[in-house]
Amino acid sequence: MAEENSTPPGPDLEKGIALAELADGGMLVGHVGESAVLLARRGSDIFAVDAHCSHYHGPLADGLMVGETVRCPWHHACFDLRTGEALRAPALSPLSCWKVEQRDGQVFVREKLPEIKPKAISGEAKKIVIIGGGAAGFAAAEMLRRVRYQGQIVMLSDEDAAPVDRPNLSKDYLAGSAPEEWVPLRPADFYPENKIDLRLGAKVASLDPKARKVTLADGATLSYDRLLLATGAEAIRPAFPGSDLAHVHTLRSLADCRAIIAAAEAARRVVVVGASFIGLEVAASLRTRGLEVHVVAPEARPMERILGPQMGDMIRALHEQHGVNFHLGESLSAIEAGRVTLKSGAALDADLVILGVGVRPRTRLAEAAGLAMDRGVTVNELLQTSAPEIFAAGDIARWPDRHGGEAIRVEHWVVAQRQGQTAARNMLGAREAFTSVPFFWSQHYDVAINYVGHAEKWDEILVEGDIAAKDCLLRFKRAGRDLAVASIFRDVDSLKAERDMERA
Repeated sequence: MAEENSTPPGPDLEKGIALAELADGGMLVGHVGESAVLLARRGSDIFAVDAHCSHYHGPLADGLMVGETVRCPWHHACFDLRTGEALRAPALSPLSCWKVEQRDGQVFVREKLPEIKPKAISGEAKKIVIIGGGAAGFAAAEMLRRVRYQGQIVMLSDEDAAPVDRPNLSKDYLAGSAPEEWVPLRPADFYPENKIDLRLGAKVASLDPKARKVTLADGATLSYDRLLLATGAEAIRPAFPGSDLAHVHTLRSLADCRAIIAAAEAARRVVVVGASFIGLEVAASLRTRGLEVHVVAPEARPMERILGPQMGDMIRALHEQHGVNFHLGESLSAIEAGRVTLKSGAALDADLVILGVGVRPRTRLAEAAGLAMDRGVTVNELLQTSAPEIFAAGDIARWPDRHGGEAIRVEHWVVAQRQGQTAARNMLGAREAFTSVPFFWSQHYDVAINYVGHAEKWDEILVEGDIAAKDCLLRFKRAGRDLAVASIFRDVDSLKAERDMERA
């Protein structure tokens, strides 16, 4: 049998292509040796970078150029075409850049260029403490070192594992299609190599803004010049009989996910309580593992509150096609060993129960410290709290959303990462307004739903395409204005919607 050709598709860029093949604003993929390279043109400038996103390897040629940047079609990461820098999460690593030559109407791509370091940001803070080991906390620590902050970084996480790619816990890793080595955001040696003092199992007892001091549960204290509150959220565990039994789980941490995977190996039937994003992603993952899955939820349609009735019906049908059983308009009254009882009196056999009824922001520290609160920690456009030396990011932060015109708090992974990055730069004095449009994605079997913007209430849903065919874009509007856009298999349209909201 002949060996499979490992050369990427597209033209050999070392041999060159005609400049006329690449229109202004256009992109194409070729190769230099065995490396896939994206060529992008903006006016007379030709850029050459890695062809795939450094996050989940999305094909950048299928994305969108905005100015001198390119955005990934899958999860909206954004890269600088001149430097390769990952400008926006969820990508954290840069793209490689390649040397481009133009002569006689031809474009040639030569050798890979040395990595171009981001601009350094100098700040007066000698010690920064980050409380939280999730998306926002990690992104802040990584960004501080990326911009060459030389001071001390202490990262306090009450979890027992270094920061992980949390969306994977309800998606591929839980489904068994991704190995555990994909889950950490960075290898264990990243932290000592970058002089990030990551303290796992560190529980913070109190915060004193006036003294700029953190007290841990063991009585130890830490001083700080700047502090980032990134305490995230915790899974809600309803207080009904049996909710604390050993076979009842919530999903938030890597430890939670490992426990569910271990339980699933011996389980046959699982009841998922809640038809939210997390609940249905868990349902899809456990169906992939071959379990019989029943979903119990009080609403008439899954996700209707966020995505509207038509998308709710499609999502239900999708899960039913994969064998999920729904018990909607229902709620649990009790859990026993081997079964659950519904408030209607019906009973379902269950040797595994997953509570996916939502999360609550962990704001206790902020409240006790006297920080301004409004259904979360109030921050300004710089992500600064009412105590100037303290910033907040992620699930706990309520910030002024320029696009929607009101303060919002969003429990999304990418938002938390981007806020952590902005807060890091601002703790060093950058004074950069957080203006990123919220984005999240949800995976259900082979169907990904992308959502940009934020619409708590709308008066119209404009549907483009065919929802049932899973080829659609929905515009959630209020007073004629797009507040949010949800889409399935319309990646470029989703990116354009994000761009347009930024410009509005």
